[in-house]
Amino acid sequence: MITDIRLQKFRSYSDDSFEIDPGVNIIVGPNASGKTNLLEAVLVLARGSSYRAKDVEMVQFGSPWARLDAHTPSQTRVVKIKTDPTITKTFEIDEQTFFRLSQIKNLPTVLFEPNHLSLLSGPPELRRGFMDELIEQTEPGYASVFRHYRRVLAQRNALLKLSPKDLKEQLFVWNIRLSELGGKIARERSTIIAKLSDRANDLYSSLSGDTKKITVLYDTRFNIGSYETELLHKLESNTHLDMLRGFTAYGPHRDDIKILIDGHDASEVASRGELRTLVLMLKLTELQLIEQARNTKPLLLLDDVFSELDTKRRQALTSYVAGYQTFITTTDADVVVHHFTSSNIIPLAAK
Repeated sequence: MITDIRLQKFRSYSDDSFEIDPGVNIIVGPNASGKTNLLEAVLVLARGSSYRAKDVEMVQFGSPWARLDAHTPSQTRVVKIKTDPTITKTFEIDEQTFFRLSQIKNLPTVLFEPNHLSLLSGPPELRRGFMDELIEQTEPGYASVFRHYRRVLAQRNALLKLSPKDLKEQLFVWNIRLSELGGKIARERSTIIAKLSDRANDLYSSLSGDTKKITVLYDTRFNIGSYETELLHKLESNTHLDMLRGFTAYGPHRDDIKILIDGHDASEVASRGELRTLVLMLKLTELQLIEQARNTKPLLLLDDVFSELDTKRRQALTSYVAGYQTFITTTDADVVVHHFTSSNIIPLAAK
């Protein structure tokens, strides 16, 4: 829980401070008033990075630095971003400095923003990102495994583009490492999706009043139990095709999530309303799984999603966020306020 926040040279904020309520905080203002910037600052303080920008883009134009300060009931948290002479970002927690926030040092957070409403109808990378962010917040060490996988994948792809004569020999060591890391990622994803699927049916039913059976699957072409072996074989046998493509066509970076409604692919048979209910179900399950794994209630950040949901889904979301420290951005307070018996209004003016 955050009790206050100060933003200096961050985005549109030169030097502004806000008191934060332990319950619902409604950030109200017209477009370009800094609502999403404030929400972004909370996320950076909690988890160390933005969901929409590089570090340098968060520093106010013309300034060589930006700084965020916040307090929790037991902690002081500071983020410093410097752009001169090089771009650096540091974190200070109770005056100890870190260059990256490990899982144990971050504040568990769930973000729900308008782009998430196309989670099921959009490209697979959105769903892979959903899985990976959830696992990073529930499984220590996963972020490091994922970073290593990305580096090995980039190295293999670079070799494919160079096409040296002894390519197969050079690729072999990278194929082995990619398969080892890929297997770890696939097993973690399969495990978290199984946990999510266990909750999906009851939660979807409570949100929609519908009795349709919901199943969530990790969609991969390899068996989870033998993922490393099967992936290695595929990488070795498809070297020529990968050279022609110029990229690696197999591995967890190509896997997906599949959601079934009564046994049918939701992306093909679900209505717009059903897809939005399924997305809401995924985000609320994310909230529950993180709370269970971390034994603490996550911060909930809702960036202008109330206006995207109909009354029924707003009411459903409202009933589930009770008890969580919540930040909601909106251009129209009336859309949000009457759903909560008490809330802290943070008014912002156009900048």
